[in-house]
Amino acid sequence: MSMRLLIDADGCPVVALAVAEAKARGIPCLILCDTAHEMEHPGAETVVVSKGADSVDFALLRRLAPGDIVITQDYGLAALCLARRAWVLDQNGRAYTEENIDALLTFREAAGRIRRGGGRLKGASRRKREQDTAFLKALRQMLDDVGKTEGNR
Repeated sequence: MSMRLLIDADGCPVVALAVAEAKARGIPCLILCDTAHEMEHPGAETVVVSKGADSVDFALLRRLAPGDIVITQDYGLAALCLARRAWVLDQNGRAYTEENIDALLTFREAAGRIRRGGGRLKGASRRKREQDTAFLKALRQMLDDVGKTEGNR
């Protein structure tokens, strides 16, 4: 089976960029979102699931195959995708890997403890053009790398 691009689209600021790159390369692209974030982009198939905790994550995992590329900002979903031999990238161009996922999950757990205890953490700052540029560069590199890997099977 050939590579596909799957996007965890709820709250994802780079859906249009990712879809455009997949379309330009002739790579099948699936956008997964819930009913609160429905969207359509030419060149991609949209899968809409009912709103609920982790419903998009489970729908994505059901469709995931080894060698697919996933775009998500969810560390937990990224870890599950890595375990299924997918390549995973966040909205800023950071690749999730076996080497960094444990630290990211540990950070997520610590942040959750702070929030549950009434503490506050600084939210994300306004998105900048440089972040989109970094994402697109990383996505292109990952697509090239996965394409080379597929060619060696």
